Amino acid sequence: MSTRRHGRELSVSQARRVALAAQGFCDPAPRGQVDRRHLRRVMGRLRLLQLDSVPVVVRTQYLPPFSRLGCYDRSLLDRIAYADDEWFEAWAHEASLLPVTDEPLFRWQKRRAEQGDTWKNLADLARSEPGYVAEVLAQVAERPLTAGELADPRRRDGEWWGSRSLGSIALDWLFRIGTVGIRRRGNFVKEFDLLERIVPPEVLSRPTPSAEEAQRELLERSAAALGVGTATDLIDYYRLPVREGRARLREVVEAGAVHTVQVEGWTEPAYMHLDARLPRSAGALTVLSPFDPIVWNRDRALRLWGFDYRIEIYVPAAKRVYGYYVLPVLDGERLVARLDIRTDRAGGTLQVLAAFAEPGVDHGGLVERLRPHLQDLARFVGVDGVSYGARGDLANALKSSG
Repeated sequence: MSTRRHGRELSVSQARRVALAAQGFCDPAPRGQVDRRHLRRVMGRLRLLQLDSVPVVVRTQYLPPFSRLGCYDRSLLDRIAYADDEWFEAWAHEASLLPVTDEPLFRWQKRRAEQGDTWKNLADLARSEPGYVAEVLAQVAERPLTAGELADPRRRDGEWWGSRSLGSIALDWLFRIGTVGIRRRGNFVKEFDLLERIVPPEVLSRPTPSAEEAQRELLERSAAALGVGTATDLIDYYRLPVREGRARLREVVEAGAVHTVQVEGWTEPAYMHLDARLPRSAGALTVLSPFDPIVWNRDRALRLWGFDYRIEIYVPAAKRVYGYYVLPVLDGERLVARLDIRTDRAGGTLQVLAAFAEPGVDHGGLVERLRPHLQDLARFVGVDGVSYGARGDLANALKSSG
């Protein structure tokens, strides 16, 4: 259903369904085995997959496709990204995987880094050690390598980089300015290679958009991926500079690709992509990564779902409210629960350490649908079963059911 039939005002429920449809939760479920087409469809909806190095359940880039498709072979995602080079790593919403065809849209960031306008510490290193940076680049040109495989990594301590080697910092600089790219080896280890050996020539040869052109295109993509959001939401999706992002958003609205709407209870204007859909209902129950676009913007999660979410990894254990690594549970158009989960690979078990329902949620109905989904999650991350702890108001029901 087109959102245009609803004028310029949306209820919170409508805004939620617009957002979920944009994120792919209303797409038809795969028939049979998940293949490349399904993963490409997810990337087409989300536009990017945020990366994170903490594998408490599974590395976070694997979870958004699971939340939308169900179980799939994780190695297929790795092949698309790192063997076939269909996707590439860039600094977008933090470190992210994106379609390789998007590379021209991020050249303005690289030019600013090269000029020292961003990543100033890295720029200072490049200026103070030009010979060493050139030596590092020459080694990458010979063959792809990790920081530890440099002939002279120059390990050092202190100052802002902590214990990182000078070689690691030099490689980071070369990545920021677009000279090298990143693939991943086992255990998520970065392997650096020349960008021209990752991004195909037909993409590299495309004209470089101006910063203004690229930012307008990225904001339009943000609107398509979010469905509906405030200016802050849209700017945050690709982490654009705020002042420039607001100016570019006005231009996108004037061009007609995005239009303003009012969402019930929101104090700021909202922006919705012209092609946004409003389905009659949302999808099935699923867990979400803490870095899923549905919840990665904590203010938006509170505003749209009434879900006050905080990652407590860096909170002292005694002060944590819900747990170390908490996955939200999406059920239809509502966020209904939080699960503190870890994968015990040695024991072959997915451990649900704590389980909390949101206010007003029917525990019995939720548990009945949640248990089989957690069995699917266990199978997806490669363990045999699920164990349940005693913490949280859903814990006993999960433990005793089934």
